[in-house]
Amino acid sequence: MTALAKDRNTPERDGRMIELGAAANAVFFAGAIACRNATGFATPGATATTLKALGRAEENVDNTGGADGDIAVRIKKGVFRFANSAAGDLIAAADIGNDCYIVDDQTVAKTNGTGTRSIAGKVIDVDALGVWVEFA
Repeated sequence: MTALAKDRNTPERDGRMIELGAAANAVFFAGAIACRNATGFATPGATATTLKALGRAEENVDNTGGADGDIAVRIKKGVFRFANSAAGDLIAAADIGNDCYIVDDQTVAKTNGTGTRSIAGKVIDVDALGVWVEFA
């Protein structure tokens, strides 16, 4: 392709909402941590090292019995509150600005679980109800 020689109508998206084909047999609950797996399909957050956190599932999607990509899930990027882990993996105010890690589809932790967890996002805040995580 060559450089522009006239104005171009370049389509735009705000980048906060994406749709991605759901992995085979994946079930998403609205509000869950949603990720992309190693093969490019959406999967709920879980303890694994091959996930890329994308944001929050916007709806309940059930691909039980379906193949990869049979249905899509809407995922929103932004800052959302999820459950805090416990004991040695509890996230505190001192962790604001640090990465946090996926435990399951609603829980984040301070550490990578000795190399068993993927990054969820950045800790933006911590309150009595959980951890505010930024998904970029």
